[in-house]
Amino acid sequence: MLFFRGFKPAACWMFLIAALSFAHGAAAAQLTTAEPKGARVGATIELDADELAWLAEHPQVIVASVQYPLYLFKDEHGRWSGLNNDLLNHITAMTGLRFVHEESFSTDQMLGRLESGEADMSTTLAMNDDRKTFLDFSHAFGGAGWVFVGRADAPVVRSLDQLTEKVLVLPARHALEDTIRRDYPAIELRSVKTYAEARALVESGDAYATIENEIGAQLYPLGQLKVGRAVEGKWEADHLAVRQGQPLLLSILNKALEAFPAAELRAIRLKWLRGVAPVEPASRWPQMSQWFCWGMFVISLFGLLSLLWNRRLAALIKQRTVAEKNLGDQLSFQNALMDAMPDPMFVRDLEGRLIMCNKSYEEGLGTRFDQIQGRQLIELDVLPKATAALLHAEFMAQLENRKPRFSERKLMFNNGVRDIYQWTVPFYGADGQLRGLLGGWTDIGRRTTSM
Repeated sequence: MLFFRGFKPAACWMFLIAALSFAHGAAAAQLTTAEPKGARVGATIELDADELAWLAEHPQVIVASVQYPLYLFKDEHGRWSGLNNDLLNHITAMTGLRFVHEESFSTDQMLGRLESGEADMSTTLAMNDDRKTFLDFSHAFGGAGWVFVGRADAPVVRSLDQLTEKVLVLPARHALEDTIRRDYPAIELRSVKTYAEARALVESGDAYATIENEIGAQLYPLGQLKVGRAVEGKWEADHLAVRQGQPLLLSILNKALEAFPAAELRAIRLKWLRGVAPVEPASRWPQMSQWFCWGMFVISLFGLLSLLWNRRLAALIKQRTVAEKNLGDQLSFQNALMDAMPDPMFVRDLEGRLIMCNKSYEEGLGTRFDQIQGRQLIELDVLPKATAALLHAEFMAQLENRKPRFSERKLMFNNGVRDIYQWTVPFYGADGQLRGLLGGWTDIGRRTTSM
């Protein structure tokens, strides 16, 4: 399992994460340490004298963390949340270990912190031979496969053999990178910092495909992209990765995972991943068989045609109602997902009018969505006039050339000059037509100070 993260240090990616907090836990009755406040009684583990002594000498464990919805991310209040965070909370209740997250902004940066000893462990790293040289991996507690992501107008990517002499883009130090270089030397492999940049290169046509975790691939609107087949034989189990030289920490984590109640682990996974994991399309044969039976029935009993037609209409109306409800749920999910992002994000139409923004965007410009909805920057006073005119002109030029834009720059806001990392990308409708721009920015100075 690898991380999907926004551009450079940006918090993004497009749309969405339900910001939920889960505080189940189990009391560590066998330990001398105090039970974490609010933990509920569940499985307990027995630690030997060496493990108890290690706990006493190490009051906290540093976790190198990259935001990877729905496994690990920050909610709208800046608190860590997600499936893996719930798992760590349960382990805290069972063992007394206290986990402290330190955020990284790419897989490469996270691995560097583990190699240098700045962090003790991570929760979102897949196992491969290179990583096993400096990391130990715990027992598995779940898993997912890898899938290809290619352009919507290109043939579905079904296997690595299909990528011969084509460009495959992956985040640096991807779990499959060494295997692909060794077994498929004819593939032109290109490295970038994040999954977001990889997807942008595929969308722009500079790369043919990328490879993502099958859960992460379903979270974001595809636009000009589509999810292909699973990478054959590359299913990856979920592990806790521990920096080598900490056998007692690894032993404590393994004992906690062994004692973790199966029902609680299943409940955590269902809480976060239900409805996201990809499923195979349902077969059309049962429906075709049903239509055939109805046709024969109509032919045999023509007098009941009216009754059968009314029943069919009722079924269609019910399906339409269900579809409308599902669409409403998806819209609510996308709105919650955008509001969960800590950095400002916005969506503008082909005329530069604001369609949607998150809470961070409102706070960053000191306004409310209902006051700026459907208006261009040059029609508002949320930014200096020169800045508003500059940004509006850039938006319109970008809609003309349809190229993603990522840049570090100084920009004048109403409260002064800020150093920001700005990104904007075109987005497309289901019919492949350009619909507008998705963008946002990260206050580099503020982030640097907080780190």
